[in-house]
Amino acid sequence: MSRSSPLAAALLTASLATGSAMALEEPEYRVLQHHGDLEVRAYAPHVVAAVEVEGARDEALKRGFRLLANYIFGNNRARTKVAMTAPVGQVARPEKLEMTAPVAGQRVEGGRWKVTFLMPTAYTLETLPLPNDARVRHEQVPARTVAALRFSGWATDGNVAEHLQQFRAQLEVLGLRPSGEPVLAQYNPPWSLPFWRRNEWLVELAESGP
Repeated sequence: MSRSSPLAAALLTASLATGSAMALEEPEYRVLQHHGDLEVRAYAPHVVAAVEVEGARDEALKRGFRLLANYIFGNNRARTKVAMTAPVGQVARPEKLEMTAPVAGQRVEGGRWKVTFLMPTAYTLETLPLPNDARVRHEQVPARTVAALRFSGWATDGNVAEHLQQFRAQLEVLGLRPSGEPVLAQYNPPWSLPFWRRNEWLVELAESGP
């Protein structure tokens, strides 16, 4: 039996709705350092659409995804369809923005989760369609240095917790100092097999880091 998560089901819905083959736009970055499965990356500035939701990780991610998907599928003042990007960690006439990746989730205060969609680079904070739902907001993410640990498999609680522990241990060994909380990023459509799936733990690094 498939281990498809609620997020995978939502990604399938998104793919069918956009007619996308899931070749998604991703945030621009360059790799500064390689340490096995861990990389240090310099990310370019980008814009995300974000919501905050409550609940257990998987359920919160599903609800956040649906709110953001509703926005990009036309629930905005311009009725514009904004195709997805990756990760899930955004006019006057209808037009389609390219889908990007990944979906990203980050825990915030009070048991709440912040879920984000990367917005296509063709749009700026000023030109994106305004959401009808006040829970959806746009954020400008500045250029930053990020540590990333890539791992495969389904994003189960056990798998993500195991790799978060590994991530933190590697950061300490390498002398890389995090700034903020880790973000879980997921990149794949639901039909991807576990060993081909791309998940990442991401965390911004303090300026004093290497």
